[in-house]
Amino acid sequence: MRTIRATIRFAIFIIITFGSPILRFVGQPVVRLFGITPRRWREMIFKKWAQGFVRIANLKLVIQGEPPQPPFLLVSNHVSYMDIAALRSQLECVFVAKADIAEWFLAGSIVRAFGTIFINRENRRDIPRAGAEVIRAIERGEGVVIFAEGTTGNGIEVLPFKSSFLEFAAAANVPVYYASIRYQTPEDEEPASEVVCWWRMESGFGEHLFNLFKLPEFYGTLTFGAEPIQSRDRKKLANDLREAVSEQLDVQ
Repeated sequence: MRTIRATIRFAIFIIITFGSPILRFVGQPVVRLFGITPRRWREMIFKKWAQGFVRIANLKLVIQGEPPQPPFLLVSNHVSYMDIAALRSQLECVFVAKADIAEWFLAGSIVRAFGTIFINRENRRDIPRAGAEVIRAIERGEGVVIFAEGTTGNGIEVLPFKSSFLEFAAAANVPVYYASIRYQTPEDEEPASEVVCWWRMESGFGEHLFNLFKLPEFYGTLTFGAEPIQSRDRKKLANDLREAVSEQLDVQ
């Protein structure tokens, strides 16, 4: 039964994931007739995809606090690819992602279609370029989300936030919102750190996602901070944001 459930869910996920960018480009000329801009159409498609992913996975999401309204810059802890769907189902935003994702077969073009801002984290000279792109997105009225840990964790602790990712925000004195996310599985299932969080590389994405879809359901708590944090010192900004996220999760 679990395998059948996972197979059906996986098939639906593939359909909506590959169908979303096609719908975006095919439908764009039509929606323009109704006064919907290309960016707004992209936002609508991305949000429907995120809500669909949450529904397919049967993630029971609890929201605490008020999500910020665009334009904004927000950082969050990062424990799973589900974070993208959970956050995007509640926010109008684009994400900052590592540059090599853009080169992934098929998936890269899909991620680009969702307006993702890419950054080469191995090249420090690319960070100012990506930061300037984030600022331009905010000035256009968009929300931008950064996973400041730079990688996924196990959901038990918050990794140090990379201050280099926030150098542009400190230089421009941009208010930075924050959110925290955690997952929990039913008592008779493996813990979320094993089955939801994708921090080990023994299995590929497809295998991990298929096993996630075997869960009858799981739970997530997404908490938004009350006020943004500002500092012209990038290291202080990174530390203050990490502490705020850690406090919400009650971890160190």
